[in-house]
Amino acid sequence: VLNEGVHSGDASGVVPSSFRLLRQLLSRIEDENTGRILIDGMNVEIPAERLEQAKRAADVVDTAIFEKFPMVDGLKPMNDDLTELVLNRTWRPALSVTGVDGMPPLASAGNVLRPHTAVKLSLRLPPTADGKACGELLKDALLRDPPNGAEVKLDLEKASSGWNAPAMAPWLTKAIDDASQTFFGKPAMYMGEGGSIPFMGMLGEKFPGAQFMITGVLGPHSNAHGPNEFLHIPMGKKVTACVSKVISEHYAASLRGETSGSPVAADSGTRHGGHGCC
Repeated sequence: VLNEGVHSGDASGVVPSSFRLLRQLLSRIEDENTGRILIDGMNVEIPAERLEQAKRAADVVDTAIFEKFPMVDGLKPMNDDLTELVLNRTWRPALSVTGVDGMPPLASAGNVLRPHTAVKLSLRLPPTADGKACGELLKDALLRDPPNGAEVKLDLEKASSGWNAPAMAPWLTKAIDDASQTFFGKPAMYMGEGGSIPFMGMLGEKFPGAQFMITGVLGPHSNAHGPNEFLHIPMGKKVTACVSKVISEHYAASLRGETSGSPVAADSGTRHGGHGCC
């Protein structure tokens, strides 16, 4: 909004605040009262099977869905319905502001109307949304009709698609559930993960006939990518045993003729992200 900072007492009320204009732009993307993403093309129809899986997972995991996070006392989750929380973090788009520039630290801030405000946005997309198309929708939402004629710039760093696993073959469904019952004493649950694993989309395209079992050892206080990453060893051993049992069942299923190979697909050129995780 300015070529250099000026005294806020002199300019405020005449020159629009870059932060206020940024708030207007973000409100084009997200309803600040609910967190719902307002760009229609970024919302998808959730498959019936995934809705049912989310409900079953919510019934089992219960309030651990949100209690695993280090929320401050008194903070409430974004929805009282636990199934909706599962769907929110896996099948609905969500916006996070992960960085900000153009603002001094509080200790050195003065009465200055700053020339600009810049933020880094992380917009998680549903598994079946087209990342490239959503990137274009984001550009249109932010760059059209700049408020007050301000100079608005957008550098689209990545526009990657998520991934939705294909329907599981009966032998795999049974193998996973048997393994879970054997080593955990409970049925297997499915609910997806909001943090992306970009190469899954690549594998899904390259091997269209493949079956997938994607699991891991993240749990309460795992702090993935954090400074004190934590692995619960007993759980890790059980998950490893489950994977081993399913691999054994895959061999048995192949002997029964219940598995089949398929040709490797040609490279589609679709970008699934330039990194391995999240």
